[in-house]
Amino acid sequence: MSWLDIGALNDIPQRGARLVKTVHGCVAVFRTGDDQVFAIDDRCPHKGGPLSEGIVHGHSVTCPLHNWVFSLETGMAQGADEGAVATYPARVEGGRILLDAKRLIRGAAA
Repeated sequence: MSWLDIGALNDIPQRGARLVKTVHGCVAVFRTGDDQVFAIDDRCPHKGGPLSEGIVHGHSVTCPLHNWVFSLETGMAQGADEGAVATYPARVEGGRILLDAKRLIRGAAA
């Protein structure tokens, strides 16, 4: 894997998100209340809502447009809704958030 440094963990508040714009598309990076970091596509498959502006609860995010809920771990819609968003490997090393750059490129080509 080739890891891309996107910023400090402390740049994202707990239960918050940061939008990362790449040449391959926008990725929403979330920090949960237990300081885990997840990265998913920023676009809800329902109506295109910006998931980076959603509400983070546990390891899920609720789309701000129509309240669809997505697992940050799997990208799958929860409850009665169907669909999924792409997930991207993310990790924290030395207080810095790293995304798998190769996965971002592959996701854009799919």
